[in-house]
Amino acid sequence: MGDKPDLKEIQSFDKDKLKKTETQEKNTLPTQETIDQEKEKD
Repeated sequence: MGDKPDLKEIQSFDKDKLKKTETQEKNTLPTQETIDQEKEKD
């Protein structure tokens, strides 16, 4: 039993009880324009 997961809880899980959340990306990648501006500074 130690190496096999118990799938009974997963099968009976009710995802409707989960709260709805909004995902916000905090660390966005720079645009090509921003990269070019940084290169010009050096």
